[in-house]
Amino acid sequence: MTDAPAPSPATPKRTAGRNLPAAIGVGGGLIALVVVTLAWWHWGFILLAATMLALGAIEVNSALRRLGMHAAVVPIVLGTVAMIVGTYAAATGVGLWLMPWHAVLLMCLGSTVLASLIARFPRGHENFVRDASASVFIIGYIALLGSFTALILAGEHGGARMVTFLLCVVASDTGGYVIGVLFGRTPLAPRISPKKTWEGMAGSVLFACVAGALLAWWLLDAAWWIGALLGAVCVFFGTCGDLIESAIKRDVGIKDMSSILPGHGGVMDRLDSMLVAAAPAWFVMYLFVPGG
Repeated sequence: MTDAPAPSPATPKRTAGRNLPAAIGVGGGLIALVVVTLAWWHWGFILLAATMLALGAIEVNSALRRLGMHAAVVPIVLGTVAMIVGTYAAATGVGLWLMPWHAVLLMCLGSTVLASLIARFPRGHENFVRDASASVFIIGYIALLGSFTALILAGEHGGARMVTFLLCVVASDTGGYVIGVLFGRTPLAPRISPKKTWEGMAGSVLFACVAGALLAWWLLDAAWWIGALLGAVCVFFGTCGDLIESAIKRDVGIKDMSSILPGHGGVMDRLDSMLVAAAPAWFVMYLFVPGG
């Protein structure tokens, strides 16, 4: 009696790296929230942004803990929400605010930094500088940069300004992906993000500048070159934002900041480009678009 031949190993099933149905569902839901709030309820967008930024601060804190850095996450989260909500309220004149928006922003920023330093006292002096550095890093990276979204929305025709900014960043990401996949050969920052290429960067510039020029003419009633400039600014700083988050994840040794958004990873995996591009984009619109 002969032995039966050993069964051949099963061919591994090839799957995508992401759960595509979940990614589409979550992405569609977030887009719907953004569209509805920007169209009919700007305060809803501010609350959504404050929530996402607070979750982003928690994610970055969790990542830094892998390096032995312990930020004061509670005062940071509270300060992040206060910074964006307070800045928007002051900039739009809501309530009984007696200070201009920049004074409110500085007050919230300083209070958050002080609260995070004081909150570290119970753990003693050991590693105080390291933990304090983590706190200040998160406050500057998440809360301060994120507060400029409130200033974009608070300007005249704020909804149109925010839509223009968001679509410029989306166009940059789309152009970089499409052209990078088709023609990408030359690494842009191989030690940080090996998949990014100079060809993809050129695609980002093309897509974002065209989108910015069209949106400036259509939504902002501004010259086309202002929109093109805004698109170029979003490309440069949005790419920097993506590289900053990639550097953090590579240093920490993780692929995604978290798994809170099924199919997308973490909140910061979606906000990285927009977060860093918000302040320069606001500045361009403040200088060149009436009513900023």
